[in-house]
Parts: sequence; structure tokens; C-alpha cells
Amino acid sequence: MKIVLAYSGGLDTSVAIKWLQEKGHEVVTFTAEIGQNENLNKIKEKAENLGATAYALDLREEFVEDYVSPAIRANALYEGIYPLATALARPLIAKYLVEIAKKENASAVAHGCTGKGNDKVRFDVTINALDENLKIISPMVEWGMSRDEEIKYAKEHNIPVKSTSKSPYSIDENLWGRSAECGILEHPECEPPEDAYEWTTKPENAPDKAEYMEIGYEKGIPVSINSENLNKIQLVVNLNKIAGKHGIGRLDCMEDRIVGLKSREIYEAPAAVLLINAHNDLQKYVSTIHENLFRKMVEDKWAYMVYAGLWMDPLRKELEAFINKANEKVTGNVRVKLYKGNFMIVGRESKNGLYDLNLATYDKGSLFNERASDGFIELWGLQSRMFNKIHGEMMKNKK
Repeated sequence: MKIVLAYSGGLDTSVAIKWLQEKGHEVVTFTAEIGQNENLNKIKEKAENLGATAYALDLREEFVEDYVSPAIRANALYEGIYPLATALARPLIAKYLVEIAKKENASAVAHGCTGKGNDKVRFDVTINALDENLKIISPMVEWGMSRDEEIKYAKEHNIPVKSTSKSPYSIDENLWGRSAECGILEHPECEPPEDAYEWTTKPENAPDKAEYMEIGYEKGIPVSINSENLNKIQLVVNLNKIAGKHGIGRLDCMEDRIVGLKSREIYEAPAAVLLINAHNDLQKYVSTIHENLFRKMVEDKWAYMVYAGLWMDPLRKELEAFINKANEKVTGNVRVKLYKGNFMIVGRESKNGLYDLNLATYDKGSLFNERASDGFIELWGLQSRMFNKIHGEMMKNKK
């Protein structure tokens, strides 16, 4: 059987090539460049050296345009913390797995996901939605090897891998973020060791001088840093470096996985943390209170659906119809201050801002009619007053 394998070049998928071949299958690999800072040609060559036919495509532009940009507009943070870097990439990779399978006349696709994580859900649900006739193989589930056993297997078969018993982290990264799992990180009570991080400076070692920057948005999409217009890829890359230098974007969270497990996750997402929080601040500035209260429900649902592998569900696009409309007025600039692992939003401006100094000022000459507040308060608290009057008298009678 011909199988198209989602191939990262890491431990799991490298040993999966050999395992599938030992089962008598012909393996075709697909590697997507989405900002993981690895040499595509070397990964492709590695797969070929292991006896596979290899595909490698640079999908960074599509990733940022069609997946990251909607996430920024949606202020997408799963459980209020995780910017969905890995979750956003999975439906894109699945899309090309299916396309290559059709091109190669393959009858199955495979990936290196375990049954404990979310990624198997994300891949399988998306692949099934795109082509329900494709068989999906999960070598890591069917094989049942531990990580140490995989490392031993790789050595026995002369498969070059980065992971060692001394550095057992499972890493996933793309433009939008980096995740680290396994090893000591599986113990929630332990502080992550410094070698778990690569993108961010330890806050104590970050520059002693604060750095200010201004991020410009047009219709909810970041377009500039300090008035310099940049393409979407370069803007994210630059922010990862600048914010990472200041120790910003380290996330350590207990996360609810879709499969029911609690999981301790370590993320680095300097650009994502900055861009989403700055966007949220600007959107709050240009939107009414009713929009701001309602959109939070929509945004949380959008983030949950992406996290849960439901990219292909029609509700995701329907939610985006509201999100895109709400972002039409989110144009302006946000000023942020970066210092020692923290960032502060210290200013924002927009022609669409609903703030009016002439109304808000406490100086003499304010145009706000303070006498109107008496009538408003009378009506605003009417039912609360009636409830307490009635139930207060009922309590007196009980006594």
C-alpha cells in the first residue's frame, strides 16, 4: 500500500518511515515549511535517504494569510492563554496530505501523532472531512513504543535524530509559536529548565532598558512596526525576535486536551502574545460595549473549535463572518512597552476610536451632562431596588 506520511524530520516520523516500510508499505513523505527554521532540502534528503519519495513545500505565506491572520482577528487564545500555533497548522498540513495522496494515487495517509494528544484528532477529523475514503494510519499508536524505545530503534536502524535520552523534549514550532513536551516538563510542580526554551531570553537576563514599539493595524491585521510597513511573514518574524529578546511570550499552562487529559504545556509565542493583546486593546477602543461583550463569546468559541480540530466545521466560517465584520473598523496604532518578560500597552490611537476627550475629561468645560446621570440611575437600579424592597420586607415578616 502506498502511504503519504506527514514528515517533520523528527524522531517520531523518522522511525515511522522505517516501521511502515518494514510492514511492506511504500512511503511518500510530505514536509511543510511553516516557519520551523529547518532546512527543507535537508529534511527532504533525509526522507529520501530512508527510502521514501519526498515532497517539501514552503507554505508560510498561506499559513500566515489563511490561518494566522484569522486568529489575530479572533483574538484567539485557547483557555485565555494558548495562541493555537500547532492547532492552526494541522488543518493546513492535512489539506496537502490529501492533495498529495490524490496525486500519488495513495490509498492512505499517516502522521506521527499519539492517541493522547490533540493532533491526532485535528489531523483525522480534517482528513476525513476532505476525503473520507483515505485510510488514516497512526504508527505511534499502533506501534506503542515509548520515546526511549524509539530512540533505541533509531540507533539500531542508523536513523539520525536530534532527541536523546538526556534531551527528550518533543518540539513543534512554526511562525506563530513553539511548544515543548516530555521529560521533566511532564511534572507540573517543576519549573521548566532553561534548555526547554529557544526563542526567548530568560527574563532576568533580558535588557535592562525598556523598549517601546508601535504596531499598526488595518481592519484587524497587523501591517507595520514603528511605522515601517512589512509583509505578514516578516512582521511576525521580526516581532518574535524583538519580543523574545525581552523574554516575552513564555507560557506555562495546565491545559484541557480534547481527549480528556489535563496536560502541562510549555509554549513560546512572543509575536502572537503581543499581536493578539494589542489587537484586542485596539478593537475594544473602536467597538461599543455591546460588541465587546458579545464578541468575547464568539472569539472563545472560534478558538475552541480550532483547538478541537474542527477547522472544517461550517460554524468556524460562520463565526468568522461576524469576526471579519467586527474588524472592519479595527484600524489604528497600539504603543507597547517591553521589559523583562513583561509588556504593557501604553497607548493607542484610531480615527474610529469611540473616546471623546470633551466628554471624558474631568476638567472644567466637559460636555458631558452630569445631571442626566440621576435619571439614568433611577431607571438602571429600578428592579434591583424593587427586589430588595420586596424580599427585605419578606425577611422581616419571617422574623
